[in-house]
Amino acid sequence: MKSQEPFTKTFSFELFPPKTGAGMEKLQHNVRELSRLDPLYFSVTFGAGGSTRERTFDSVQWLASEGLDTAPHLSCIGSTRSEIVEILDQYKAQGVRRVVALRGDLPSGAGLGGLGELNYANELVGLIREEFADHFHIEVAAYPEFHPQAPNANADLKNFMRKVEAGADGAITQYFYNPDAYYRFIDSCEGMGLAIPVVPGIMPITNYSSLMRFSDACGAEIPRWIRKRLEAYGDDIESIRAFGIEVVSGMCEQLLAQGAPGLHFYTMNQSVPTLRICANLGLSPAR
Repeated sequence: MKSQEPFTKTFSFELFPPKTGAGMEKLQHNVRELSRLDPLYFSVTFGAGGSTRERTFDSVQWLASEGLDTAPHLSCIGSTRSEIVEILDQYKAQGVRRVVALRGDLPSGAGLGGLGELNYANELVGLIREEFADHFHIEVAAYPEFHPQAPNANADLKNFMRKVEAGADGAITQYFYNPDAYYRFIDSCEGMGLAIPVVPGIMPITNYSSLMRFSDACGAEIPRWIRKRLEAYGDDIESIRAFGIEVVSGMCEQLLAQGAPGLHFYTMNQSVPTLRICANLGLSPAR
């Protein structure tokens, strides 16, 4: 892998909008802890078809009130062009300057078509550029181990290229635990002349069964040696978390040393695992 320098190394954190008042209080506490690391931004996930939209708006509004830069997720499946523009107008009015543009998950058993006016993330990126020019910094998704619905690796890379050509400024990867997959993906992007920062997505390991469920759904591979170690711990949560922090910290160190332009942590609305990993990387909270 060639270094992606001179991109400035950045750190950011992903949140999901809580469903309850208690969940919001927990989120606010953890965001305040994480914000001491001075991240570039917090991203907030977004449900297609209105399933979490209002909660996303509320979370973004609270983050803005705290003076924190925010990158709301925006998916196009199940939405019309006018609905998407309306959402972006609201974000623009809130002072948001960054979004994460995604296709979104297909409803179970559904295929493309009849689910909205836009079917692919590159179309969403194009719409944002058409309607808002350069107001928004646009992040898109990247898949070092390839999207589970892609017919093959080359098709997946071409899909990524279309998003970049439509106007994406940067990309965040699906999480992975095999750095070689990331390095090869970057080499492939450079071979196609794609010169945007591709930031590794980092998932702290805190619960084995949840990790397996998420990974099965998104196609992220858990290397056999990691799975076997996690299985050996059984219900010993503390040992699982300690091992997870050790493994993920080591991977992050390697990625940064090899030229990754930063790290994007999937926090699952928790602060402690990410804070411990960041401490291992020498990132100290501001006092």
